[in-house]
Amino acid sequence: MQHIVNGDFVADKLRQGIVQGDVLVWREVYPEGPIYVDPAQFANRSVRAQYLEHSMGIPSAEYIRTCLAQEQALSEFQKYEEVVLWFEHDLFDQTMLCYLLHWFAQRPLGRTKLSLLCIGSYPGIELFRGLGQLSVEQMETLSGTWQTVGEDELRLGSAVWEAYAASDPLQLSQILQGDTSALPFVHDAFQLHLSRLPSTYNGLGVIEQITLEKVDDGLNNPLDLFEQVGNYLNDLGMGDLQYWHRLSKMTQGPYPLLRIEGLDTFPDYKDTPPSFRHCHVVLTEMGRRVMEGQTDQVVKNGIDEWYGGIHLCGNTVPWRWDVMEQRIIRMD
Repeated sequence: MQHIVNGDFVADKLRQGIVQGDVLVWREVYPEGPIYVDPAQFANRSVRAQYLEHSMGIPSAEYIRTCLAQEQALSEFQKYEEVVLWFEHDLFDQTMLCYLLHWFAQRPLGRTKLSLLCIGSYPGIELFRGLGQLSVEQMETLSGTWQTVGEDELRLGSAVWEAYAASDPLQLSQILQGDTSALPFVHDAFQLHLSRLPSTYNGLGVIEQITLEKVDDGLNNPLDLFEQVGNYLNDLGMGDLQYWHRLSKMTQGPYPLLRIEGLDTFPDYKDTPPSFRHCHVVLTEMGRRVMEGQTDQVVKNGIDEWYGGIHLCGNTVPWRWDVMEQRIIRMD
């Protein structure tokens, strides 16, 4: 058997006798950076590697090495009798799951059985963040509870991935309005993804809006902000490097929304500077005006961001998120 999991914490626990077979950690952060239907193509991978190095400090050479190694391990799936996918409810995991389902949908499985274990809660845990949160004993209760992946799961996962990689968000929005029961967590995860786009209210995505509100409420330590914003937007499964990138962007531009006092540099892929633990995040006057809907962030500061396959750039954008109606709006 081969078990494909979302992180090293989960892999380490599975290797403690919970399952038999090989464990492959799928290392990606598909909610960030440019997304392509086939990210393994050389040109696509190169663009993505450059983006992740610039935005999150992940060395491009290391990223490419990791991609090649995991793709090689994945390509040997037919030597296993069964491949089990272990994933969670949040966007971080659902993007990985849909990519892998799309990948398998393009290939004959032969005699290999494809299975899925995907959960969004666990008894006794009030705020379930993921499989890595569980003890070895709790993980043992999940072993063998996976279900066979059939045509419905492969078809939906493949369609969602292609829509997520598209430059037109209406394709994904239309899928989410249909029947997504084959993959129960797809709807909420990708609906939250769409809410990351600039809103019609003030040009902020949901992460930026909640951050400004938390700072306005008196939360001024970046580590506390990450915890509380992450808890509030639990269905994103947002990692710390992802959040630091967003926080840093909010301090930039002609009219910054936030100011950080006492900070030397933001954390990177390897290190967290000591000053980061003691610095203070302050709401600027422009930040307050934008937060309250008096000014539009995109109009004032412009934007250069990727949301899956959607690249928004400049001071006007073709797509906005309507917070009241919870849907994508085309801007004419």
